[in-house]
Amino acid sequence: MEKTRLPINELVVNYSDELFRWAVYRTNNREIAQDMVQDTFLAAIKSQEAFQNKAKVKTWLFSILNNKIMDHHRKNFKEIIFRQSDLQMNAANDNMFGKPFDEYGNWKNRSNAMLWQEKEDEHLLDKAGFRQILQNCLEHLPEKWFSAVQMKYLEDKDGEQICQELGLSPSNFWQILHRSKLKLKDCIETNWDISA
Repeated sequence: MEKTRLPINELVVNYSDELFRWAVYRTNNREIAQDMVQDTFLAAIKSQEAFQNKAKVKTWLFSILNNKIMDHHRKNFKEIIFRQSDLQMNAANDNMFGKPFDEYGNWKNRSNAMLWQEKEDEHLLDKAGFRQILQNCLEHLPEKWFSAVQMKYLEDKDGEQICQELGLSPSNFWQILHRSKLKLKDCIETNWDISA
């Protein structure tokens, strides 16, 4: 089978503006978007021999760019969660964050869950108030649940490795992740003002 050599200069001319607009839209940062587009073309050069015309070139480039965007948000999320300044909360915030928990630290049931969704032009993790609420909600998870969430979503470990480290069966691990997501959603809905 003959390997395809892509005309990189043509690709840059034909697709860079469209890729850039998409990256700006998804990151709200022109400098980061420029870097991502450049990285997209570098990745395309490096992997062009793997491209076998199974998809359109534009689709392939956008796939590479979307992976770069996801990597950026994942890295940004990790940095935000562990930033010390976000972990230091004052007493007023502690009182607000305690609302979903009873006097024993157990979750309260709520029937007035609000509907919320991230808007396309903003990212919730860019909001300091949301990050504080998320961090507090994470800290109120049972220890093993917190460890499972942290290892899966912040440390990018695979399920098998997490099960070994925490001594969990695969079904128990996935059940813990599911319950953690539900608890986090409930906690965030209780404490986060969607209009903020």
